This record gives sequence, C-alpha cells and structure tokens, in this order.
Amino acid sequence: MEITLKGDKEFDEIPSLKTKCLRINLNENIYGTFAEIGAGQETVRQFFRAGGASGTIAKAMSAYDKAFSDAIYGIENDRRYVTEARLRKMLDHEVNLVEERIKRDVHPNKMFFAYANTVATIDFAKKYKGHGWVGIKYQVDPNQGYNEIVLHIRFKENDARLQQETLGVLGTNLIYGAFYKYNEPRKLLRYLYDHLDKDQVEIDTINFSGPVFEDVDNRLMSLQLVKNGMTDAVMFAPDGNNVLPARVLYKKNILTLRGSFRPVTKVNMDMYKKSYDMFIKENKVDPEKTQVIFEITLSNLRAEGEIDEQDFMDRARLLCSLGQTVLISNFQEYYKLVEYFSQYTKSRMGLAMGVNNLVDIFDEKYYRHLSGGILEAFGKLFFKDLRVYLYPMQNDDDTLTDSENLKVHPRMKELYKFFKYNGKVVDITDFDESILNVFSRTVLKMIAEGEDGWENMLPEGVSNLIKEKSLFGCETEQVHLGE
Repeated sequence: MEITLKGDKEFDEIPSLKTKCLRINLNENIYGTFAEIGAGQETVRQFFRAGGASGTIAKAMSAYDKAFSDAIYGIENDRRYVTEARLRKMLDHEVNLVEERIKRDVHPNKMFFAYANTVATIDFAKKYKGHGWVGIKYQVDPNQGYNEIVLHIRFKENDARLQQETLGVLGTNLIYGAFYKYNEPRKLLRYLYDHLDKDQVEIDTINFSGPVFEDVDNRLMSLQLVKNGMTDAVMFAPDGNNVLPARVLYKKNILTLRGSFRPVTKVNMDMYKKSYDMFIKENKVDPEKTQVIFEITLSNLRAEGEIDEQDFMDRARLLCSLGQTVLISNFQEYYKLVEYFSQYTKSRMGLAMGVNNLVDIFDEKYYRHLSGGILEAFGKLFFKDLRVYLYPMQNDDDTLTDSENLKVHPRMKELYKFFKYNGKVVDITDFDESILNVFSRTVLKMIAEGEDGWENMLPEGVSNLIKEKSLFGCETEQVHLGE
C-alpha cells in the first residue's frame, strides 16, 4: 500500500505498521541489524510480527547489562549510555559486523543497514519522563556510501510500557521513511508521527547525513520540527550545526537575548556584551558555566502568515558567524521561555532586552489564556532566579527611556515597581550612545533601496557576509575574496 498524497500537506491513507514492515521484509535486498537498549526490543518486534523477516533481520540484540554493553561498544568518556556518541558507536559497530560477515561478491545487491536506539524510559518515581537517541545507518544503493538519520526524543507519557510501544512505532516509521521517503526528507519528518500523537513523544533534534542527503540543510529540517509542532525549540551551535538543547543548557547560568536579528546590528551586540559583563558579576553566576543564547521566536520568522525559510537561514547564518548559539522557539511569552530553560537548569538566568520588550511583558493581553492572568505569568517568570537587563531607548528628542521613567499601563504600575525595586530589573548603563539610533528595519530599508552607509550599523564582518551571500535581498556586483 502506498501513501496517496493530497497536495503537499495531507495524505488520504496512512500505511499500517504491518504494511510498512512487510514492505521492508519483502524487499530481498534490505538486510541489517536491530540493536535496542533501554526500552525492550519494541521496534524489531513489529518486523517479526509482520512476517517474512528472515531475509531482512541479520540480528536483533539488547545489551542491557552495562558491563556487557561496554564490552561490545566500548566505554564512553562520560560513562553515560543514553547519548548521541553511544548511538553512533552502536550504528558503526553493527554495520561493520554486517560488512565483515556478509560477502559482497556473494550478495552484490544487498543494501545493509543498522537501526539502533539507546533509551531511558520514565523512572519509578515518575520524576523524569525519559528520553533517548534513535538512528539508522543504511544504504539505498549497494555501490554507494552509507546515509544516517539520527534524532533525539523526549517521552511525554507517564507509563514505561506506553513509552516502549511509542518507541516501537517511531522506530518503524523511521526505518520505512529512510528507505522509501529519503528523497522527500520533509515528508519523511512528518511521517515519523504516523500512528502517533505529539502528546506521546517530542523530537527535539534531528540530523541527516550521507550521499542522499547532501543537499539537506539540517537547520532547515530543525525549523520543520518547530513549524510542525514536534518540539517547542531547536538550537544551533556557532558552527551552524544542530545541537541538543539539553547538552548546551544543562546546569548552566543562561543569559538570553530575544530579537528579530534581521539583521543583527551593533545595538544587539552592545546589548549582549554589556549585559554579559553585568551578568557574570552577579552572585551565583560562574563565568565558566555561563551560556549565552540568541533567541528568535517563531512569530518573528513569519512573513505574510508563512515562515520565510530563506529569511530564517540568513539570520541564523549571521548570528552563527559571530560565534553565537541560536535558539528558535515557539514561545511568544517570556515566561514560557524561562520555564523551558528551567527544565535543564536551576541556576541564575538573565534576560537582556530593550524598553519596548519590557513594556510588552507588562501588557495583560498576552496572558488572557491563563486562569491567573498576568499574576500567574509573573509568578512563573520571576519566581525563578531571574534578572532583566534593560537596554535604554533613545527618544525623538534625544532623551533616554530606561527603567526609571518607562511607562506601563496604569494598572501595572505597582506591579512594575514591585519587581523593579526588588532588583529584578536593572539598567544597562555602560552602553554605546553613538549607536542608539541604529535599527534593523532601517538597515533593511537601506539595503532594499540600494543606499550606502548601512554597513557601518552592523558588527564587523556581517556586511561582507550579507553582500557575498546576497542576504536580505542585497544585490551587489562587488567581488570578495574567498568567493
């Protein structure tokens, strides 16, 4: 049974799990290993149940005992087992074994694969819901190199048995998509949730590699995770690659700047540098364990109701070129962002922002969906060990607006004073007065109209990158070294 697409977004009929497994099992050229650790052998069970698996499954194994697992795959430097490094060792080891034991000259048409997962399901006290790494290393042509799809999941169900079953469904969808939807990676991503609900499992990181995925931009694939509601946030390291948020944020002091960064300006970088200098001087802030995050909300990636993916790429590329870590989130309200960070750390956090953003925080319209309204939101926001670093705004008459004279709604005055005078809001005072009149929208307008001078409003190197890559509609005939 084939998936019948209706347009680009809908499909009329989802193949059953048995149908997917049978199509794999009855393909005489697909052959490989299942290695599953931590949540039973739930994926391979689907293939055994479907029938016809003898020509597909070379081996199915679970190395549950840590000592035995270490003897097979080696010992991790951090002594942990549910990690990406462990998963990749499993995939490499199992593929190498198949290559060693099955002779190519005898089976010239075999396409080898290894599917693996290393998972921790919910603990007995139900305090930690569990997570895991899932991946497949495989061929679609026996004469071609191996491809890999590796993803990280977070369980949402409160029962270990249900989590195991969810993993089995997800693994089946991944294997089927890897072989039969690899040329449509965006659809492959959506089909991972066949027979699943987003309330069961979250996919917060995914990476594609190999010859069939040479043209896949993993950052754009991460954007699809947020866009499709598969996760609330994804993260990119300064090298531009996807990175697991938990790995970056775990037990860290976090300083966050939210903005459109379209493009990133000298004001953005001044706000970052000055707030960072203040943040690391705070009590309970260890500079060695401090992480700076430049965050863009999904609402800031929309143009005329749809996400402008090229625009997203432009912003991410520029921020990463400046050595920054970028978070793309689905959080419109700041308290949701702080709650998200609180999953990974209890350490002190900081938010650097401009005056308009702080005024928006005190706007009740953003909290009407909460039963406790703005007070509930502020309880979630400022109950945490959090401080706001406020960058001033220059007015038309050249006066400045800061925390002392900004105006919030009259009903919010006393609430604002409470947080202000309890040290939750502090002014950035050592700012660069010469750049206060720099705005991203001005830069964009100048670029669009071909005006000169916008280059001086941006951090060093950013204007060259904009010109070289023709970002934000920039057109230039100037030739740069390295092109």
